[in-house]
Amino acid sequence: MSWGWQPYVPVAKRRAQAQRAAQKAAKAGQSLSPVVVQGRSIAKTFWGKAWCDNLETYSDFENRLPRGRTYVRNGSVIDLQIAPGKVIAKVMGSDLYQIEIAIAPLPAAQWQALVADCTGSIATLVELLQGRLSQAVMARVCEREKGMFPKPGEIGVGCSCPDWAQMCKHAAAVLYGVGARLDEKPELLFVLRQVDAGELLTAQAAVLSAPKKKPAKARVLDDSALADVFGIDLAVAEEPAKRGKKAVAKKTAAPAVKKVPVKKVAAKKAKKAPARKAAPRTTAP
Repeated sequence: MSWGWQPYVPVAKRRAQAQRAAQKAAKAGQSLSPVVVQGRSIAKTFWGKAWCDNLETYSDFENRLPRGRTYVRNGSVIDLQIAPGKVIAKVMGSDLYQIEIAIAPLPAAQWQALVADCTGSIATLVELLQGRLSQAVMARVCEREKGMFPKPGEIGVGCSCPDWAQMCKHAAAVLYGVGARLDEKPELLFVLRQVDAGELLTAQAAVLSAPKKKPAKARVLDDSALADVFGIDLAVAEEPAKRGKKAVAKKTAAPAVKKVPVKKVAAKKAKKAPARKAAPRTTAP
């Protein structure tokens, strides 16, 4: 009794089968998009690593993920297509299996909260897609309950293989393949979760273009109010007279000086001066 287990197929044989399946698809006019992993690391960029790390935090997947890593590394995922809300793939095992994984859209309230929290921290779309974000933004995007990545309850798995498990090794390989694909096209994460990455920048632009409030004009208290506040009497300065044709300051008139004729002045001086006595005349001998 086989209990539903398929016979083990060596890696070399699976690769040969995958190559033949790709050639057959090409002859039929189908364009396959295989997942190619170089080295041991499935994903190397921020978005790819964050996707894979998110999968590995859930105990629901821990029994099947190791086999999935093996399958995606050895090239068994010969086709992987990402569309809004779903991933469609072909995986070569003991046979060629068809896998379809449904991903629930990111809840609107969760997305709006994420946009609000990241506003002002992302300069350009290129910076966003390249993962050149601040530590605070990266932590917010990768938050387990409120971030960008799906939880187990938001992932629906379907595979044509006879494995009865909720997630077979073929589906696990496809989920890891999504992480590798995000290395190449990180914008597909937003397509998968059915949100618009541009909204992160639109919200920021709206904040930057909003008119700034002008500072309130300082209120100046008049003299009477100041006197009431401080309990003092303030001297009131007189306003200077306005200069104009109708308001000309009057000049004070100087006392008039009477003009006296010169002859009269000389006569008066002569009267006041004492008369000089005539010197005695001397007679000649």
